[in-house]
Amino acid sequence: MKMKKFVSAVMAGCLAISLAACGQDSSDAAEPSTASTAQTPASSTSTKENETLSGKVTVYMPSPAGLADKLAAAFTEKTGVQVEQFQGTTGEILARLETEQANPVADVVLLASWSDGLSMKEDGKIMSYKPANADKANWIDEDSMLFGTSASAVGVIYNTTIFPELSADWADLAGADYKDNIAIPDPEKSGACKDFLAGFVTGVEGGEGIVQSWADNGLTVPGANAAALDAVTTGEKGILIAGVDYNAYSSISKGEPISIYYPSTGTVVNPRPAMIMNTAPNAENAKAFIDFLYSEEAQQLVADAFLLPGRSDITCEKRTNLAEIPQLSTEWKAMREVASDTAAKLNEMCSK
Repeated sequence: MKMKKFVSAVMAGCLAISLAACGQDSSDAAEPSTASTAQTPASSTSTKENETLSGKVTVYMPSPAGLADKLAAAFTEKTGVQVEQFQGTTGEILARLETEQANPVADVVLLASWSDGLSMKEDGKIMSYKPANADKANWIDEDSMLFGTSASAVGVIYNTTIFPELSADWADLAGADYKDNIAIPDPEKSGACKDFLAGFVTGVEGGEGIVQSWADNGLTVPGANAAALDAVTTGEKGILIAGVDYNAYSSISKGEPISIYYPSTGTVVNPRPAMIMNTAPNAENAKAFIDFLYSEEAQQLVADAFLLPGRSDITCEKRTNLAEIPQLSTEWKAMREVASDTAAKLNEMCSK
C-alpha cells in the first residue's frame, strides 16, 4: 500500500440530493447510538463553515479504494486541505498504527469493524468530538468518539450459474445440497466476517454448533473478502457465507453471475467507524474531515459505492437499504469478548 497525496484538481460541483430515510435504533450503551444522545464536551463542537483551513490531513481508510480516492479528492476541492492516505484492510491499518506509536502519523482512522473501533476507544487512542450533522447520524457511540459514517452487512452470496435461486437460512447451508460448495472469508483478515461470527455465536441459539456444521459440510476459507468473493464469482465455489454486501453489489453491477440475500434469521450490520486520533498532528483538519464525511456530498459518494450511508436521511438506489435488512440482536461488548477466539476457532475447524 502506498501513501497517496491529493491536491485540488477534481470535482466541478457538489452532489445535493434529498432522499428518504433509513435508520437504526439502539438502546444498549455498548452499541452505536444516535448522536443526539451523546455527551460531548462543549470545546469539541464541529468546525465552522467559514473557518480557513490549510495544510494536510492524514487518513487511513479501508476498501473500497475508489470511494477513498473520491472522498479525499472532494474534501481537497472543498477545503484546500491536502489528503494523504494509507489504504488497507482493517488488520493492515491496525498493524501500521502499532508500528507508528512512537511517531504518530495518522489524523483520522477509518476501520471496517465497529468492535475494533471500540477497542481503540477502550485503549484511549481517540478523542471525542461532535461533528456537523450529528443529529442525522445513524451510528455514533455514546461518548461521540466513533462515527459510523458508512456501514456494511454480510449476507449469502451465490453463483447463479450453479444455484439459479437460493434463500436458505444460515443453518440450512449445512445441508447435503451444499456439501463442499460453501466458502467463507477469513475472519482473521476480514473485520466484517469476524464481527458477524461473534454476533452469530452470541445472538443465535446454537450458533457455535451451526458454524461447526458448516465446517463439517466442507466449508473452505479462500482468503480475505476479495479472494473469497472471487472463489464464488469464478464458480470455484457456489456459495459464500458471510460475504460483504457492498463487494457483491459492485460485482453484480459489472455483470458478474452472482446474487446476494440476507438470511431470515438476521445478520450483523457493521458500522464502519471513523475516528480522530488523540495524537493527530493535524487535529483541526481531522475534525473538518469528519464533518465532511457527514455532508450530503460525501454520503452520496458512500451510497454510490454500495455501502449503507451513515445519515438517516440518505438512502440507496442500487442496493438493499438498512430498513430492509433483517438484523441479529447485537451486543457489541459480548461480541468483542469472543470475536478473536471465534475467528481462530473457525479457521482451525476448516483446516482439519
